[in-house]
Order: sequence, then C-alpha cells, then structure tokens
Amino acid sequence: MIARLIMWIVMLLGGGALGLWLDFRWDWARTLLLTPWWHLVTLTLGALLLVGVMRTSRYTGRLLARRGREGDDVPRMDTNKLVIEDIYACMRHPMHLGLLFFPLAIALLLGSPIFIFVIAPIEVLLMIALIKLLEEREALAKFGDEYRAYMKTTPMFSLRPDCIRKMLGEPLPKEKAKVESHK
Repeated sequence: MIARLIMWIVMLLGGGALGLWLDFRWDWARTLLLTPWWHLVTLTLGALLLVGVMRTSRYTGRLLARRGREGDDVPRMDTNKLVIEDIYACMRHPMHLGLLFFPLAIALLLGSPIFIFVIAPIEVLLMIALIKLLEEREALAKFGDEYRAYMKTTPMFSLRPDCIRKMLGEPLPKEKAKVESHK
C-alpha cells in the first residue's frame, strides 16, 4: 500500500517536474506553456477531469467498503468478498479506470504540453501494465476460481455510456425514476 502511494507521488510530481523542465527546452512546448488561452483551456479541462476522477474514486471506494467486507476483522482499505454487482458487473476495475485519468488531470491543471502529450500517456500505459500484472494476480490469489470466472465474463475496463454513468455514481435512467418515486 505504501509502495503504491509512493509510486503515485513519484509519477505525479516527477511527471510534472519533468514535463515543465522539458517544456522550457522545446520551443513549441514553451510557446504553449506561456500562452494564457492555453492555460484557460487546460485548467478548465483538468478541473473537470479531476472532478470525474474524484467522483469515481469516492463512489467505487464506498461501494467496495460496503459490499466487499464481511465481518469486523477486515483491515481498513481491504476486502474479503468479491464484489461483482453494480459498476463491478460492467468492469473489473472501475476505480482504476477513473484513476488512469489522474495523471492527465494533473498535467492539464499544470498546463504542461509535454506532460499532457508524452508523459501522462506513458504513465497510463504503465498503470495498465501494473493493474494487469499486480492487481489481477492479487485478486486471483485472494478469490481464486471465483475471480477466474469473473474474468471470463467481465472486461477489465468498459467505456459503455451506462458503465461510465455508473462509475461516476450517477443512477441510470430507470434507477432515477425509482429514486424519484420513493421521495
């Protein structure tokens, strides 16, 4: 857990620092970096994307805390039950899909062209590899055949509109009608 947190900090701070350093070495990037309209656009997009990342993390984290824990002896931030309903019926890693956009959100907030177009995409590819190599292996070790069956029926990620709405914690149209009728 600590190692992953350190990795996130290094990726975000290191990506930002390296991006800004390289921005000042390449004319096209320096020109964009020093242009006010560029920052207005990237700041707006970065703020919107960051809100989406935070909503996804909050919603999926709460869902795991509520449905992924059986008993009182489960350590905080851990699960002992495989969650395969709600957004987890759409994809196996909805929180990670949201977090894949975190480096891009930070890059956009900084307005660093190199971070946006070069470093953030590399970090996203690294994160996908880590999810595939570490997270999937840990889930298989923890949940065994149940997770193996889940892998066969559910993709790692899904960009279907209904899945994205669920991932952001928004009720689907039918669910909205049910919620409003109970008021």
